[in-house]
Amino acid sequence: MRVVLQRVSHASVEVGGDTIASIGRGLLALIGVGDGDAENDAARLAEKVATLRVFADEGGKMNRSIVDVGGAVLVVSQFTLYADVRKGRRPSWTEAAEPRRASELVDAFAANLECTGVRVDRGVFGAHMQVELVNDGPVTILLDTAAL
Repeated sequence: MRVVLQRVSHASVEVGGDTIASIGRGLLALIGVGDGDAENDAARLAEKVATLRVFADEGGKMNRSIVDVGGAVLVVSQFTLYADVRKGRRPSWTEAAEPRRASELVDAFAANLECTGVRVDRGVFGAHMQVELVNDGPVTILLDTAAL
């Protein structure tokens, strides 16, 4: 599984002209599921996101987690994180999980985050979404379960 994690001052998701999810201070998690990923990957990744110290403490040092600051996470599925562009000009998606399995693991990731006490809002799996965010910092981190 891969996550592009962005620290945000606010973020929202719109589907069909309607805002379906919105958070204030927190993290936007764009999450992709690869072929072969499993529930334990979703759990490990959620634990890492919940405890990653990317928020400033009183001294201005990145020393606080999303749990510490009481922020929220907006989880948005993004299979394009598994694009393979090594050949030609059109990305290949062969490394991405099939949609049903990917949906299950995105839900497992979000549920595991909720178990840590973090408020989680979600996009709509498979929908065409408009994602709006203000990246705070900017802080953007790439996480991959293959490297955890």
